[in-house]
Amino acid sequence: MALPITLSEIPARVSAGAFILNSGLGKRGADEATATGMHGFASGTYPFLKSVPPQQFLKVLSTSEIVLGAALLTPFVPTIVAGAALTAFSGGLLGLYLQTPGMRKPGSLAPTQDGLALAKDAWLAGIGLSIMLRGFTARRQTVSVKKAEKQAKKAEKAGRRAARNAAKD
Repeated sequence: MALPITLSEIPARVSAGAFILNSGLGKRGADEATATGMHGFASGTYPFLKSVPPQQFLKVLSTSEIVLGAALLTPFVPTIVAGAALTAFSGGLLGLYLQTPGMRKPGSLAPTQDGLALAKDAWLAGIGLSIMLRGFTARRQTVSVKKAEKQAKKAEKAGRRAARNAAKD
């Protein structure tokens, strides 16, 4: 049985997966001050988070990162699923970068010194999109191979028929 991933995507999945898994594990035992700081930063950009208590927010964030990191590292998770999950996660991080005041230079996408750490998360978006696109193209290639195999079988049958008919004559 073949795995639903290819060798070419393993480096991207391992690098992003290990990074995110480590980040999630690091947040597991965070103290109240860390939870409050992270929650305040996130809820400033995403106001719906204000109703979530800081410790609960951090627990959900930590668990989400652990699950995503593990999914990227697990070869049985299909390429499209892993890529879509990473793209969605990195989209949230890039939202923090784009919407938080002081993260970008005025009128530009270029980061300020404060925004540099968040701007670096763009690599996760690139990896997520690349993995997801690989999943889409792999499906097309599989379909194309199956079509080619069917055409080859038809041509083979036609060749055998022609050979039988020629032998009869």
